[in-house]
Amino acid sequence: MSTYTVGYFVGSLSSTSINRVLAKALLRVAPDNLDFVEIPIRNLPLYSPDYDAQYPPEGTALKEAIAGVDAVLFVSPEYNRSIPGALKNAIDWASRPWGQNSFDHIPAAVIGASIGSIGTAVGQQSLRAVLSFCNARQMTAPEAYIHFTPEVFGEDGTVHNESTEEFLRNYMTEFGNHIHRVLTVLPR
Repeated sequence: MSTYTVGYFVGSLSSTSINRVLAKALLRVAPDNLDFVEIPIRNLPLYSPDYDAQYPPEGTALKEAIAGVDAVLFVSPEYNRSIPGALKNAIDWASRPWGQNSFDHIPAAVIGASIGSIGTAVGQQSLRAVLSFCNARQMTAPEAYIHFTPEVFGEDGTVHNESTEEFLRNYMTEFGNHIHRVLTVLPR
């Protein structure tokens, strides 16, 4: 099987982000044919169409980072039942200017962790709606709304619960298969 490079977004800017811990766990259990690079979003200015004629270096770097990967993985919390503002800002930068949408036909997956019992279910639905508009080729199953507890996840990404680790491993295997299927039909 081919090797694919996956760019991943951590939707939280927090230094203590549980979604960053989840991202580490996902990278640990991912199939060997997936290589990962984080696509940073922290330093992006707020998007405005005023920038469309000449993107600042941060916006250009974001678009170049996405162009350099085969697929994208969004690991994000839910803020107020929606997408964190920093992540939405990054998506706005990447999808503009009109006609230069970096997410067009890219294989994508969405996952997130929360201390709440419904994980990030509502925030993911909001994110999926935005990615649908951006024409990303989303993996729709399995869905993954992770209830985060420190007993299950170590700061280094170790997973201390066998069934959770198996679920995450299966999720990443399915994502790898999804990437292969999409890129077979729609090469980048």
